[in-house]
Amino acid sequence: MRDYKKEYATYQGTEEQKKNRAQRNKARRMLEKEGRVKKGDGKDVDHTKPLSKGGTSTEKNLRVKSKSANRSFPRNSDKSMK
Repeated sequence: MRDYKKEYATYQGTEEQKKNRAQRNKARRMLEKEGRVKKGDGKDVDHTKPLSKGGTSTEKNLRVKSKSANRSFPRNSDKSMK
């Protein structure tokens, strides 16, 4: 069984993760105001340069992708991630 309290205390609740979550929420709100996404549309707001690699939530760094395209990763023939 998954220990959610421990996971939050050791990862999700860290200041860095809270800042990243706020940036992702800000990006979604920006594109909602522009009418490019809406709640429940099955789309994700993708950062072209990820926040983890120094990207920002500016309009030129954001794009709209389907959930399946945004949440999948390129894989090798043996199903391992590239």
